[in-house]
Amino acid sequence: MQALIPFWSYALAASMFIALLIWRVGAGATQPGHRLLLGAFAMTGCWAWLSAISAGDILVSYAETARNLLWVSLLYSLSATGGDRQHGVRLVYGAVSAVFGLQLVADTLMMFVDSGALLQTATLLRITAAAGSLVLVHNLYGQAAPASRPTIRFVMLGLTLIWIYDLNLYTILYLDLATASGLLDWRGVAVTLTGPLFALAAKQEDGWRIRLSRAATFQSLSLLAICAYFAVMTVLATALRGSSWDWSGNLLVALLAVMTVGAMVLLPSPSARSWAKVKLAKHLFEHHYDYRTEWLRFTDTLGRSGADAPPLAERVIKAFADIVDSPGGLLLVKDSAGEITTAASWNWPGRNPPAGDLETAGEFWTEVETAGRILELDAYRQRWGHSKDLGIKIPQWVAEDGCAWAGVPLIHNDRLFGLILLAAPDYRRPLDWEDFDLLRTAGRQAASSLAESHGQEALSNARRFEEFNRRFAFILHDIKNLVSQLSLLSRNAERHADNEEFRSDMVATLKSSVGKMNELLARLSPQAAQRTQRSEPTALRPILSSAIAAKRRNCDVRLLGDASLSAVVDPMGLEQAVGHLLQNAVEASPPGKPVTVRVAEQDGAVLIRIADQGCGMDGDFIRNRLFQPFASTKPDGFGIGSFEARSLIAAMGGRLSVDSRPGQGTTFTIMLVADTAGVATRKRA
Repeated sequence: MQALIPFWSYALAASMFIALLIWRVGAGATQPGHRLLLGAFAMTGCWAWLSAISAGDILVSYAETARNLLWVSLLYSLSATGGDRQHGVRLVYGAVSAVFGLQLVADTLMMFVDSGALLQTATLLRITAAAGSLVLVHNLYGQAAPASRPTIRFVMLGLTLIWIYDLNLYTILYLDLATASGLLDWRGVAVTLTGPLFALAAKQEDGWRIRLSRAATFQSLSLLAICAYFAVMTVLATALRGSSWDWSGNLLVALLAVMTVGAMVLLPSPSARSWAKVKLAKHLFEHHYDYRTEWLRFTDTLGRSGADAPPLAERVIKAFADIVDSPGGLLLVKDSAGEITTAASWNWPGRNPPAGDLETAGEFWTEVETAGRILELDAYRQRWGHSKDLGIKIPQWVAEDGCAWAGVPLIHNDRLFGLILLAAPDYRRPLDWEDFDLLRTAGRQAASSLAESHGQEALSNARRFEEFNRRFAFILHDIKNLVSQLSLLSRNAERHADNEEFRSDMVATLKSSVGKMNELLARLSPQAAQRTQRSEPTALRPILSSAIAAKRRNCDVRLLGDASLSAVVDPMGLEQAVGHLLQNAVEASPPGKPVTVRVAEQDGAVLIRIADQGCGMDGDFIRNRLFQPFASTKPDGFGIGSFEARSLIAAMGGRLSVDSRPGQGTTFTIMLVADTAGVATRKRA
């Protein structure tokens, strides 16, 4: 009975996989790996049948190796379905396949040589092959696109079970042949149990889509290197077992010497490290840039903010330098005179463009803008002075400066915004198409960021000019009022110069006017901070009396109502606003007609009504022109007074309204927030 277990175990596995083969042949799937899947089913069934009828025969070993090789080939086919298979992944599959080849050699040698050491070596190779195959399964499933994992889950699980069983089997077989006999007998049953998993996976065969990441290669290589290290050391230990030569000590000394020399070469030398990095990227990867990582780092460098962040121009240089491992760079722009100047630098080891030594600057800039390609300056230097037309004539100082290694044009909207010169890295390599494509694309992104920054700066400057012009317009309006006041004073001086009271009043008026003019000039300065309005409870009589006194010389201005009221206002702003409205009323009033300023309290608010008996205004003018800046009906008017008065009153929480009709005069009403504390005090008194 015990002898029948191996037979029926493997026979059951053979029946399972032959049935899977027949089923999938009739399905007629069109997936690229379909034939490999059929071949793997067929070879697994063949191996199981040979194991059932002739266990221990050399054909069984050959069939097992062929079975594993077909399953690994299927994994390799799946890894290429995304169209982005990397050289490092090919190296891993090649290494595992090489182990299978060594298995065939070892199995063949055992037909002619009866050696225990050779048998142990063959067992170690199978342990290594099983471990390497498990690494490939882990690599493929772990790096597959999330949407494709459900479709390959069952085939990955089936292969994992097969190779985990093999790994444990051959490990125990290497340590103790007698203990492994039970595992050998039930191996067919274990393989049979994977049949339903392969059946479920085959039903979803058309949905298999795999794409590997860059990190997957490093993971696979590292795991495979560990497996290979232990395999080689164990093989050497087995082969040299019993030898009188102290091979272990000598091998360790040699290995230590090699590692020491390698460390002495690579660690202190930046050039050697850069060379190693370039060679690894070139030979292990189809694309030696991890574009996702590079782009995330590039955008993070450009978008860095905070108090300690360097200026944008320096961040742009650093972002490009990080891509190609350059130690520094220089950003060049063309000034208004057509010369190339330095806009920014970051760890630049060379010299800046010499002033006045760029005769071909304009021509060079135009050629770079037209071509739009990356400048490989080392190639230009090698051909400098040759007859071959390079298309772009590099300025002499760039050609002679050996620090400049590459030039990246920053093009925005088909215009050359700037040019970045990158210093040569430690390993001065030639640029290839990947460098050109990545740097050109990054150059357009950086040019957009710099153009946006310059646009924001230009907009900020325009706003400062707009603020200056607005401030100047208001000040000019105030100056016009002062000039009118001084003109009236000079005319009256001719008639009343002998009047002592008039002279005292004139001196006071001149001092007040000079003080106001100095204040206006101070406000006009770009460094002057705009005065902050501070609204506070204030008595209205002093403010209104001061504003009326300045206009009373031109016209009869009367203060009526309860001028003892208080309101929450900015004193200087209210005086200025009332002054503008009084000036308009005085200029609109006919001779002999007074202007009235009436103060009243209504519904918790303080009202100041300024009324004249002039020609009045129609509704269209009030709606569309009265409060618009620079709209005036006066020949010498600026159209600023009403606009500024409403702005000042609104800033202190008040409101300005107007009531006017043609031929019936005009009344401006200022509504202010009443001083409730002052009202309560007056009521108690």
